Amino acid sequence: MMKSILVPTDFSEQANNALDFAAQIAEKNNADVLLLHVLEHPSESAFNTMGIVASDDPMENIYMVKMMEAAKIKMEEIVADDTYKNIKLEYNIIIGRAFEQITRTLSAKECDLVIMGTTGSSGFEEMLVGSNTERVVRRATCPVISVKNKVNADAIKNIAFASDFAESYDVLAAELKKLQELFDARLSLVRINTPNSFTTTRHDLALMKKFASTHQLENYTMDIYNDTLEDHGIIYFAEDAGAAMIALGTNKRKGIVNLLSGSIAEDVVNHSARPVWTFELK
Repeated sequence: MMKSILVPTDFSEQANNALDFAAQIAEKNNADVLLLHVLEHPSESAFNTMGIVASDDPMENIYMVKMMEAAKIKMEEIVADDTYKNIKLEYNIIIGRAFEQITRTLSAKECDLVIMGTTGSSGFEEMLVGSNTERVVRRATCPVISVKNKVNADAIKNIAFASDFAESYDVLAAELKKLQELFDARLSLVRINTPNSFTTTRHDLALMKKFASTHQLENYTMDIYNDTLEDHGIIYFAEDAGAAMIALGTNKRKGIVNLLSGSIAEDVVNHSARPVWTFELK
């Protein structure tokens, strides 16, 4: 049962889209939403080893106080918005490094899901799609959904899950089934075949059948999709299959699950108009 959703925000349009999506999920699942804003200090030297501000410069401290006050006003306006009257919405404002404070909050609050907004090319990308996203997801103990546009949770009835299916991935499969149940959606299992990682259809279908059988999947389809690059193939397959969300398991070791350790997942998040769900295999 989902209890808590974390939404980091910089008050951008994309972050607001993430919050709206989180609110839809929370209302249906009676979950709490925690809105987190991390104030990055202008001076890198102001951070101590714990990522907390430790500046002796009075001008920097005045600046941070003003930024804190402005952020609090924005947070209070959001919480008071009638859009969120049917959910428990709380907020927190922290000074520090974004990825460190996000991961600390995830752990301290035992969040079940984090939903983050991304522009894909600028602005919030630096906080949530670049190296900070990789670090957050690598340390997160829960799935992460990256959101670019407005999302209607009721419209997510088909989720494209791309993998190499080479291993059982028990924990990933369990989280994937929770995701499918959350939206009551069909799973479109897909292996992206590229010239550099070619395998036969017979081989791939056998692995997918084993994966589905091992984890007792229901309401799913199996596909092989050919493309020159994995990230392009994932996005194009989702478009062709009518999938409203993309799901990816990530792992630093090998195969198509080797996403956030390289550039594939970042490229998918940056270029996909659809929300992208990721879960790091520990």
